[in-house]
Amino acid sequence: MRKNIFRYTLLIMFALFSFSVAAQPKSGPPPPPGDDEDGDQPVPLGNGLAIMAVMGLAYGAKKLYDARKDFSQ
Repeated sequence: MRKNIFRYTLLIMFALFSFSVAAQPKSGPPPPPGDDEDGDQPVPLGNGLAIMAVMGLAYGAKKLYDARKDFSQ
């Protein structure tokens, strides 16, 4: 029962986060040509990286908790 609640909670979280990361048009005009010597543009790392990091930490903490719980029994 508890395992199903965890799965449904994750499913709901993924569904809610998917609405917030919908494609959005970039704001502002494009940069002028020749603005950067190499022509390389920095890669924007948005909130998606932070969300994935937090979810990864939560998953690792859950695995660690389960392993310690199984070890103590």
